[in-house]
Amino acid sequence: MDAERFPPDAPPALELEKVVKSFGPVVALRSGTLTLRQGSIHALIGENGAGKSTLVKIIAGLYRRDAGEFRLRGEPVDFTSTAQSKAAGIAVIYQEPTLFPDLSVTENIFMGRQLTKRFGQIDRKAMREEARAIFARLGVRLDPDRLTEGLSIADQQIIEIAKAISLDARVLIMDEPTAALSGVEVDRLFAVARSLRDEGRALLFISHRFDEVFALCDTVTVMRDGSYISTTPIAETTIEELVRQMVGRDVADLFPKLEAEIGEEILTVQGLTRAGLFSDISFSVRSGEILGLAGLVGAGRSEVVRAVFGVDPYDSGTVRLEGRPLPKGDPRTAMRRGLALVPEDRRKQGLVLDSSVARNITLAIRSGLTRAGLLTTGAENRSAQVWASRLEVKTAFLDAEAGTLSGGNQQKVVLGKWLATEPKVLIVDEPTRGIDVGTKSEVHRLLSELAQRGLAIIMISSELPEVLGMADRVLVMREGRITGEFDRGAATPEAVMFAATHEPEPVR
Repeated sequence: MDAERFPPDAPPALELEKVVKSFGPVVALRSGTLTLRQGSIHALIGENGAGKSTLVKIIAGLYRRDAGEFRLRGEPVDFTSTAQSKAAGIAVIYQEPTLFPDLSVTENIFMGRQLTKRFGQIDRKAMREEARAIFARLGVRLDPDRLTEGLSIADQQIIEIAKAISLDARVLIMDEPTAALSGVEVDRLFAVARSLRDEGRALLFISHRFDEVFALCDTVTVMRDGSYISTTPIAETTIEELVRQMVGRDVADLFPKLEAEIGEEILTVQGLTRAGLFSDISFSVRSGEILGLAGLVGAGRSEVVRAVFGVDPYDSGTVRLEGRPLPKGDPRTAMRRGLALVPEDRRKQGLVLDSSVARNITLAIRSGLTRAGLLTTGAENRSAQVWASRLEVKTAFLDAEAGTLSGGNQQKVVLGKWLATEPKVLIVDEPTRGIDVGTKSEVHRLLSELAQRGLAIIMISSELPEVLGMADRVLVMREGRITGEFDRGAATPEAVMFAATHEPEPVR
């Protein structure tokens, strides 16, 4: 950072001090404190419920604070609308942008404030040229004339950033921006963020991913239970210290691996192949074992387990459960025989968001709850309550819509739905994606307990510490092939990453 351009004695770009926000009797924010400086990328971390979202919504003008100080470039402010926040130079880039799909990239950037010519005509050429200039400054290639429909989440986020720059936003807030991005897309986003920092803008980066926080940010603020805990330069802290501040537990507690007796083979996959996606995939998993599937995004891990479960087809190979073949493309038979799949995208593939918690938990076992062909709410609730209690789903009522729950509690509901089927093999695809570190620990403890009781578990995760912390054995995939297999003791970060990024040596 250039000390002359961004002197340390300059007023902060944005400052909140002891901000309070309540919703009736519920206190969402007890003491929100945050200081953003120009030319800096500042991380905000904390568990779900720590108050991060409430703090951001106050900055964005969605909520008004009940108490505390809010200053922008040293001047007190009190936004009563999002329009006021935007006019003051603040932009929020959300995880899932909301653009108009039937409009062009340029039209989305200048929506509601089109450039005009002398007599009030819209100046499409000027807008197109400015959009192209912004993309050039950001170092990205996007066609200003193409429709936004079909663009990746990463490109949509870039459009939102371009919109913020066109408005000359001096404070940019990125709320979980990398959750749906590949590694290459994350690298591009980080390059854009650094260029914005170097222009003197203040950035707030909210993420559950510690590796990204340490790679990108200069400073980190921790919140817990609606309260400010600490602000520390990144260079002066560690993941272990941040975890302790966030949840009051040591980092070792995040992976509570219990001893389990590993028994007979339950699921055996041999020579599974689907042209263009994966080839010659062979593995097995035993009772009491957690088998980790590691690899980079696009390696083919999700495609393999979806084929094993019967959701997707495959060209050749066999899948056997307890020694008996499973038919292709038949998830009903797979479920009936004891296979369960918790999908990667819980919101789109795992839940019916506008249905109740009880309905979601019992969705896969409803036929077994009927009496004389009728399903009563009482029977549904009694069955759901067992799993809601066992998994400690935080909801006031079982008839609450699943879409109203936090990400961690939604994941517990999906797990409850499949555990209610009493499976023999549980496949979990990215079981802790997008949930806070405390809830991750709860999910890890549950998986470990299930394995201890004899369940065979296949766990796909893009978070290497999760794979290494939980798996008894690790398979590594690269470009649709298995390139490495490691027992727990031999599965080091270096060995797994090498197998994920290099072709295996040819057999001689």
